[in-house]
Amino acid sequence: MSLYTCTVPVFIRALQNLAAELRKGETHIQAQGKQAESLLQAALAPDMFNLVRQVQSASDAAKGAGARLAGVAVPSYPDTETTFAELQERIAKTVAFLQSLSEAGFGAVDEVTVPLKSGNLTFAPMQYLTAFALPNFFFHAVTAYDVMRAQGVPLGKLDFLGSLDFARK
Repeated sequence: MSLYTCTVPVFIRALQNLAAELRKGETHIQAQGKQAESLLQAALAPDMFNLVRQVQSASDAAKGAGARLAGVAVPSYPDTETTFAELQERIAKTVAFLQSLSEAGFGAVDEVTVPLKSGNLTFAPMQYLTAFALPNFFFHAVTAYDVMRAQGVPLGKLDFLGSLDFARK
């Protein structure tokens, strides 16, 4: 399997599943007669990001990994989303960016450097993908799912996994 195959399609599928989860979350909040803000600002713990920031972080992780492994500049999004519609737009923009990456030029980098507040981390491409990029992305994607579940949104495992129609029987 190529580095591209392990990255771009995985992120796209998970982001599309996250978008579907957010639609369920919005529908649930409306049906409960609650304000959208009550779900969007919910967090699992006081020291954790709220739902909005979890979605933004999943987007950042996906576009950052795709860009770094493709050897292109990481797009910068301003983190100004405050509504379900704006989060959906961000996910769509992230998916469109990932779809724009060329499989042919993917993985041509010798190393990946990730800037962090505590300093830069440098990885070999596969090490970056498996030890940092995928775990970081899925941490935020599953935490967004968990925030919604904790707020009563009727989500199940298949909402997170998405359709399995492609699986062999």
